[in-house]
Amino acid sequence: MDAVPESAAESGSVLGKARLILEAFGLDDEDLGLSELTRRTGLAKSSVHRLSQELVHWGFLERRGGRYRLGMRLFEIGQRVPRQRILRELARPFMEDLLRATGQTIHLAVVDGLEVLYLEKVSGHRQVGRPSRIAGRMPLHCTATGKALLAFGPRGLFDEVVAGPLARPTPRTTVAPGLLEQELRRARELGYAVEYEQARIGYMSVAIPLAGATGATVAALSVTGPVVPGRAERFASLLNAAGRGVTKLLSARDV
Repeated sequence: MDAVPESAAESGSVLGKARLILEAFGLDDEDLGLSELTRRTGLAKSSVHRLSQELVHWGFLERRGGRYRLGMRLFEIGQRVPRQRILRELARPFMEDLLRATGQTIHLAVVDGLEVLYLEKVSGHRQVGRPSRIAGRMPLHCTATGKALLAFGPRGLFDEVVAGPLARPTPRTTVAPGLLEQELRRARELGYAVEYEQARIGYMSVAIPLAGATGATVAALSVTGPVVPGRAERFASLLNAAGRGVTKLLSARDV
């Protein structure tokens, strides 16, 4: 993770600096020392130390020896976010049904910026290589959930995604805007999006959009597993059945 230039970081508010400290923690970081937090945030070491102590007091960080880790207070507050909490609660039973029917990994995702943010995941004993995580992120253009969100979301989102260079997690990732647009057009024709080895070599994923009360796409639901010929159509059929159930509940909750 690149450090933020000190001049830019130091000119921010106290709240902005606290945000830099909290966002310095990656998914693979159990804890970080003061020096590493200073490097990643670009803040003065004295500021990091002082603000970290306050964050510990508020429960947003926990201190163990001379190292810090994210605190349970963040988890507690995160569970109160209404839209995400409702989406997870309503979709979870259908995700468990999909797990039983497919034996593969099931994801629930939303758009956040130009990335997919995973709200929920259910999986069996067989894990996808380099497994995804709840609260993990991936680029929109290379995942089935992202393609579904792009295909059935506002046109402006696609324009934002292709305005900059597209990351290539694997050699099979679509990075040409014209080819990506063709994939999204095909997804709209089928009603579901598919990707083969664009996010992880050896794996495929199928995803459908989930609509809220207004009919707008609010999330995507997917099945991910090893590449096997003929799987996409079966996964899509199971996803569509689950999607109808989730959409009905979302409409009733006015999500």
